[in-house]
Amino acid sequence: MRAIWKGAVTFGLVNVPVKLYSATEDHDVPLHQVHDEDGGRIRYRRVCELDGEEVPYQHIDRAYDDGERTVVLTKDDFAALPAEANREIEVVEFVPTDQIDPIMLDRTYYLEPDSKSPKAYVLLRRTLEETDRTAIVKFALRQRTRLAAMRVRDEVLVMQTLLWADEVREAAFPSLDGSVTVSDKELAMSGQLVASYEADFAPEEYEDEYQVQLRQLIDAKIEQGDALDTSETFGEQPEKEDADVIDLMEALRRSVSGSKGGGSRGKAGQEESGSTKAPAKKAPAKKSPAKKSSTSSSTKKSPAKKPAAKKAPAKKTSTKAPERKTG
Repeated sequence: MRAIWKGAVTFGLVNVPVKLYSATEDHDVPLHQVHDEDGGRIRYRRVCELDGEEVPYQHIDRAYDDGERTVVLTKDDFAALPAEANREIEVVEFVPTDQIDPIMLDRTYYLEPDSKSPKAYVLLRRTLEETDRTAIVKFALRQRTRLAAMRVRDEVLVMQTLLWADEVREAAFPSLDGSVTVSDKELAMSGQLVASYEADFAPEEYEDEYQVQLRQLIDAKIEQGDALDTSETFGEQPEKEDADVIDLMEALRRSVSGSKGGGSRGKAGQEESGSTKAPAKKAPAKKSPAKKSSTSSSTKKSPAKKPAAKKAPAKKTSTKAPERKTG
C-alpha cells in the first residue's frame, strides 16, 4: 500500500506521527465505453467552450458561479487555505462507541506509526481499547476538512470519515405517519422466525454475485465470442410468475415451519430437529449469496446457508406473495 497523507494525531500535549492509507478498494470489473458499430473507444475530453480547444488537466482551475459573478480559484489559492496546510489529526473528544450512528460512516483509512519508536501510537491504541471509547477527530485531506471516528481494529488504528450532520437526510415518509397495530402473536411469530436465522456474521462467506457472473460472462465471451449461449454459461433460469397476496400471519407461520423443517442454522431449527451439526459451508461461486431474512422480503429469495444442497430452502415472507415450494 502507498501512504496518501502524512501528519500526526494530537490531543493535549500528545503528538503521534502517523501515515494514512486507504483501507478499502473497489473490486468492480473495470469497463469502458465503445462504439457499438466498430468497437472504437469512447473517451471524455476536457474542451474549452470559448476556443474549442482540449485543455490538459494541469491547466484546469476551478470556479464558483453565483449566477451573476464567476470567481476563479487556482491551485495556489487552495494550497493557501489554513485547513489544507494543517497536517494534524486533532482529537476533539472521546465518545462512547455506541453513540456513533452507522449511517454517518463514510471512507475508512489505516493509520501507521511514522516515528522510530511506536510507543505513543501503542499508548493511544491501548487507551482506546481499555476505555472502550472512540475518538472524534478533525483533519484536512484533499482540500476538504473531514470529521472522522478513530478506533482500533486488529491492533491498528483506523479512521472512518463521517458525514456532516447536514449531509444526512431526514427520513420523513407520510406512509409511516398512520398508526399500525401489531399483535403480540404476530410479534412472537416474527421473533421466532428471526431466531431460526440466527448466526455469527462472517463477511468472507458472502460474495458479490454480480461481479462473479460478470467475470464469468467475460471469460465465456473470450472463448466463444459473440456466439455465446447464456443458457450454457449460466444455466436455465426459471421464469418468474406473478404471486398472489396472502395473510401476514399465514406467511409468518409458513416461514417458521419451513425454516425448522429445512434444518436452518438458527437455534429454533436445531431445537426442532434435534440436530447438532455444524453450519454448512459457503455455496459455490455461481450460487446467490445468503440474504438476511425479513417478513417483507420476496418469497423467491433463499435463506442464509443451506445445510444440504438437495433440501428445500426456507422461504422468506411477503405480504404480497405466497411461498412456493421447490422440488
